[in-house]
Amino acid sequence: MTHQHPGTLYVVATPIGNLDDLTPRAARVLADVSRIAAEDTRHSARLLAHLGVNTPMISLHEHNEAQRVDTLDGYLSAGESIALISDAGTPLICDPGFVLVRELRARGRHIVPLPGPCALVTALSGAGLPTDRFTFGGFLPAKPSARRQALEKWQSREETLVFYESPHRIVHTLEALCEQMTERTVVLARELTKTFETFLQGSPAALRDQLAEDPNQSRGEFVIIISGAPPAVQGDEQSINANELLAALLAEGVGVKQGASIAARMLGGRKQEWYARLQAMKGQH
Repeated sequence: MTHQHPGTLYVVATPIGNLDDLTPRAARVLADVSRIAAEDTRHSARLLAHLGVNTPMISLHEHNEAQRVDTLDGYLSAGESIALISDAGTPLICDPGFVLVRELRARGRHIVPLPGPCALVTALSGAGLPTDRFTFGGFLPAKPSARRQALEKWQSREETLVFYESPHRIVHTLEALCEQMTERTVVLARELTKTFETFLQGSPAALRDQLAEDPNQSRGEFVIIISGAPPAVQGDEQSINANELLAALLAEGVGVKQGASIAARMLGGRKQEWYARLQAMKGQH
């Protein structure tokens, strides 16, 4: 009697819009595996039809993932290989799959990730904001108070911030950014890889006004990219508070342009960022 080798779980990234972004390797794996664990089998049926693939599917989403672990492990132990896909992009990145991969790793199963489309990385690569350090915060909370608290937590972070947002909440999120990150540069990446792919850049207020003027810009899924906070510079005794310095410069009658130069010299960062921040503070007085 021959010993049955267990199968492999392939974690497969699928297109976020343009079907041509599926890699040849991913197409081959989807055709070769015994079955595909998909977030929404009806949605993924369209991709498989496009590929001419008839591999059987089983649903795996946030509500049944924990219950599916033993079933899928049973298939693997019987020698079947399985592909895990989400509705779009890379599984586990704001999508189901974490519980499955964690549990199967703990059981010593063979797991092979196939790199490919991911909205987070796609947006960063086209936004023109610093990418040497960034923090991905997933989706911001839906409730206004929880969203405000979350943004307060992120406010002092110096690296670029990245969030996902849905079309029906994008304006509310920009309103919150108007209150809490007034002077930041924000890039909205919308409908990535699709026909109406758009990158919009500006202050939170400017982007909010732009979406109000053109409601079409509120359609589709969004990646929000926010420039990091200016660095807090440590003095000999204490750190220099940026807001206090800017307020003092304005109170002494220093012009916005000159004030931006002084702030950049003392605190680092770009003159344009300090200029925008001083202008915003001046407008509030």
